[in-house]
Amino acid sequence: MEFRYLGNSGLKISELTYGNWLTHGSQVENDTATACVRKALDVGISTFDTADVYANTQAETVLGEALKGERRESLEIFTKVYGPTGPKGHNDTGLSRKHITESINGSLKRLQTDYVDLYQAHRYDVETPLEETMQAFADLVRQGKVLYIGVSEWNAQQLRDGSALAKELGIQLISNQPEYSLLWRVIEDEVVPASKELGISQIVWSPVAQGVLTGKYKKGAELPAGSRATDEKGGAGMISRWMGDDVLDAVAQLEPIASDLGLTQAQLSLAWVLHNDNVASAIIGASRPEQVESNAVAAGVKLEADVVARIEAVFEGLAETDPSKTQMPAGREA
Repeated sequence: MEFRYLGNSGLKISELTYGNWLTHGSQVENDTATACVRKALDVGISTFDTADVYANTQAETVLGEALKGERRESLEIFTKVYGPTGPKGHNDTGLSRKHITESINGSLKRLQTDYVDLYQAHRYDVETPLEETMQAFADLVRQGKVLYIGVSEWNAQQLRDGSALAKELGIQLISNQPEYSLLWRVIEDEVVPASKELGISQIVWSPVAQGVLTGKYKKGAELPAGSRATDEKGGAGMISRWMGDDVLDAVAQLEPIASDLGLTQAQLSLAWVLHNDNVASAIIGASRPEQVESNAVAAGVKLEADVVARIEAVFEGLAETDPSKTQMPAGREA
């Protein structure tokens, strides 16, 4: 495993982050989830990402149990705030001081830790003054409950505004967590240039496009039993946007490129994401420990320019799908 600095900070994180969005507390049994976390630790992954909204807080609980007994200083634990939890009352969502303060206390208890290394605004809240949000984050940093601040799916202007306020308050906004893969490159035009200017890194989610880039879905073939594409509660709606014949044809063309390098298509897709120098880490999920072990091979893989060109040529001309189908609403309708 190799490590990269997160933004303009001294914090190093593993090139691969273990995330438990659609798995812990929902798709897989707790014993399997724990086995996946243990395998992540075995292959050198030290960074773990979750959110209070995942499985309505259960994902944090499962992760906390799985990491219990590990040396806390050797881990980087990330979580998020914004989405509704609990009874979903009128103050149970968003980025108000009240919701942020109550949410971090719940997350720390579930994760069984005194602090999180990175606390992320899961989306931008158009209904709460940004000044209120950033002041609440600054207070958590000074209380020692949070070491660094990050965000998720903020656009370039939102990053600039948030970074400016953070600096005024004497704290660091060091990361953004967007969707990014060979099939979804929206951040490259504005978010990445702004982030480089501001000293912000990307921690990217869905780097293998919900599993489509692994090559397990074939044009004209039956969907694999037990796969995400067949699970209406576990992401079938999200993955459907990648199931068109044009996308599957392109994905199939990755196989010989990966084979030439002695990699799987998943490993190649992860290595391509990590080739972007603004990406600090790619989040991987897993429903089996073997998936973690296989994906870990991508860490440290260096792709030559000609290989990158071959990969990107495969996907030229493919239209990217409306992000609103996968993102939490910008306001509080979630």
